[in-house]
Amino acid sequence: MTDTMKTDIVNAVQEQVPADLMMKISDRDFQAIRDLVYDKFGINLTPEKKGMVVGRLQKILKTKGFQNFHEYYLHLVEDKTDRAINELANQITTNHTFFYREADHFDFFVKTILPEITARKKKTNSHDLRIWCAAASSGEEPYTIVMMMMEYFGQDYPHWDAGLLATDISEKALNLAKQGVYEDYRVKPLPKHLIDKYFKRQQENWVLSERIKKEVTVRRFNLMNKMLPFKKPFDCIWCRNVMIYFDHSTKLELVNKFYNQTVPGGYLLIGHSETIGRGESKWKYVKPAVYRKEE
Repeated sequence: MTDTMKTDIVNAVQEQVPADLMMKISDRDFQAIRDLVYDKFGINLTPEKKGMVVGRLQKILKTKGFQNFHEYYLHLVEDKTDRAINELANQITTNHTFFYREADHFDFFVKTILPEITARKKKTNSHDLRIWCAAASSGEEPYTIVMMMMEYFGQDYPHWDAGLLATDISEKALNLAKQGVYEDYRVKPLPKHLIDKYFKRQQENWVLSERIKKEVTVRRFNLMNKMLPFKKPFDCIWCRNVMIYFDHSTKLELVNKFYNQTVPGGYLLIGHSETIGRGESKWKYVKPAVYRKEE
């Protein structure tokens, strides 16, 4: 069982309310909400997720005064402000992550990807290094990437336009990323010298250095958008542990969009529990969860 699956189970248990107080959902209303979530976010809520959906949406129904899930669904489709849909995204998405997660990716980034990128840039006298973290959650992943770049370039880092774009569908998670305050267990996987260098202790939490935060542009973005509105392609895209929630066709559509938004020789990193079938896209397999666009 993956850590993401374990977290889903923990979250579902924690979000349960007493059975006699929990609103029930009909198969018809669950299917309606399921279809809406798929259409808006690409997330495939299987029938096994029904209990999780009921548990996570209980608070919204009770605080907003909805009598049942059908009323709530009508509110979702009739709301023209997108606030209801955004709130749904906050509740449905699982934003479990921590610093230095799947550490071998960061080692490969430093030892292989960054040397390749910088060598290619120097041939054209360019210092524009474009990285996109497409499922940034609460910020641990993009901030770790920036630390790796700062450690790799050292004193030369200011000479590179090496900032990073961090996007996610969950506004709640992105607000946490902007704050940059993390619990001990989220920071602990980092090597100690990086904790000492880039964090300050604040009671029981760790506060991220402003010099790391300012290198990351945080934006809300839906990966299901038909067009990716970026003027220039990226040297490396990270999209880890989100495609496990997509069905096969949605995943292939997304990785093809990523391909078109990547420079020749650029990389795509996905979660270790995710795969791209060989021959199903133009991406070339490099190693588990790492793919490259041919030059």
